Amino acid sequence: MTTAHRPTFDPARGKEALRGPAYHQRLLPAYKHLKVRQPGQGREDESQTRDLRAELLRAEAAHFARAKGITEDETFTDKTIPPKRLLEEASGEDENEEDDLEAKRRRILEETRDIDADSMPSDSGSSEEDSDDEEDEAAELMRELEKIKRERLEQKEKEERERAAQEQEKRVYEIARGNPLLNPQDFNIQRRWDDDVVFKNQARGTEEKRSKEFVNDLLRSDFHKRFMSKYVR
Repeated sequence: MTTAHRPTFDPARGKEALRGPAYHQRLLPAYKHLKVRQPGQGREDESQTRDLRAELLRAEAAHFARAKGITEDETFTDKTIPPKRLLEEASGEDENEEDDLEAKRRRILEETRDIDADSMPSDSGSSEEDSDDEEDEAAELMRELEKIKRERLEQKEKEERERAAQEQEKRVYEIARGNPLLNPQDFNIQRRWDDDVVFKNQARGTEEKRSKEFVNDLLRSDFHKRFMSKYVR
């Protein structure tokens, strides 16, 4: 027999137990050693001894050497031309190219300025012609707009007249159909769906039946009459 339905007056309570030497793995100490940077990982003493400028110059010299088709071995084995000189030569070539581009740009601007100065009078004349053309175009557009508005108004009036004529015709037709003198076929009596059935008016005459009466004569009783009409006739 179960006791799940009974109330718990004295609930179960835990007891104090001595903990043993067992510990969970995640409760054990971990990461007890501090990790430090290894050689080659950018320690402080390495950053102080590195010559960043010399490394940058060597990298740029190697880049320009590859651009000119010189291998890296020839660049670093050639002690006669220091990397700084290679860098200066490359920068000088870049400056010469920039000067050529600047001179070409200045020459193009001067030529275009002269062309603009020569074309100033013609621009004024052409601007007047353009303004006249714009006025003519605006007038033409206004005329076209008026024409379109007039056509739309005429179309709308035509549609309204047609709709009014259709409504009038529909009204006359409904009036004619609603007049019984103009529709003699409406006087036909609609037959029921059960007019031509065989068994019809079965309940007719039930109200004419006489109420049952007690007759003391067995030969004139209703039971004797029904019996004789059923089995003798």
